[in-house]
Amino acid sequence: MAGLITTASHPKALWPGVKQWWGQTYDEHQVEYTDLFDSETSTQNYEEDVQLTGFGLVQQKPEGSGVLYDSEVQGFTTRYTHIAYALGYIITKEELDDNLYETVSRKRAAALAMSFRQTKENVAANVYNRAFSGSYVGGDNVSLANTAHPNTSGGTWANRPTVDVDLSEAALEDAIIAIMGLQNDRGLLINIMPKTLIIPRQQVFNAQRILHSSYQTGNANNDINVIKSGNYIPGGFKVNHYLTSPNAWFIRNTIPGKTGMKYYERVGIQFDQDNDFDTMNAKAKGYERYSFGWSDPRAIWGVNGP
Repeated sequence: MAGLITTASHPKALWPGVKQWWGQTYDEHQVEYTDLFDSETSTQNYEEDVQLTGFGLVQQKPEGSGVLYDSEVQGFTTRYTHIAYALGYIITKEELDDNLYETVSRKRAAALAMSFRQTKENVAANVYNRAFSGSYVGGDNVSLANTAHPNTSGGTWANRPTVDVDLSEAALEDAIIAIMGLQNDRGLLINIMPKTLIIPRQQVFNAQRILHSSYQTGNANNDINVIKSGNYIPGGFKVNHYLTSPNAWFIRNTIPGKTGMKYYERVGIQFDQDNDFDTMNAKAKGYERYSFGWSDPRAIWGVNGP
């Protein structure tokens, strides 16, 4: 019976094998949420981003008059509350006794890794999936993609078209022009440029034609594809398999200081294991804690294609 794995002889030295299987499986899966968010770490229960407006245009100073003084205004506050995610599995005493340790553990470790990966991908993609819903709002109390984001100095601005349209070359050109005209809360033009087109899998061939054809699609006049020739979407397109709408599409824009779409890692993925004294079963579990969200909605242009 020396080779039989029993609870009494089940040393912790066996567990690193499970960790190895689990870690390898976790790393093998393609990561997609990094295309949607900038990553930061946190050491607190939550993080807050507080908007500060800049100054307005410089005013003329008539001869003999005093200088006009401007002031910054505190704008909207966005809170990122980190959520804990955990899941585990059990290897029974009988499975250990019957020498099923390796077979069972390998399968369950792989399944646990997939659960953690897919959970994080779904949590991340849901920020985009809910981008047009008034039930999910940001620091300015409106949805991520909206035609009426409030300015702290008055008025509104938009990061989606007034009328939603399907992805096309013309729609993409209109979106790029709108992004280039974005202003800050004091009405000053800012250097925000399109970076990456984010699409669901149903739009992959459409995006391929629009971004990679040398000439305009569906046009017999041999007009050049200016989106490609001008490199107006320098990051190309990224397919996200967790987007739920087959017609919605997004453009991620350049944004200074990682103040746009944000992912906070509070506790990185951990894997742990132990034996239960009463049942003599072996337990394995994973744990991580993080949050996804946005601070400045100018980081994206969203279109809820009809």
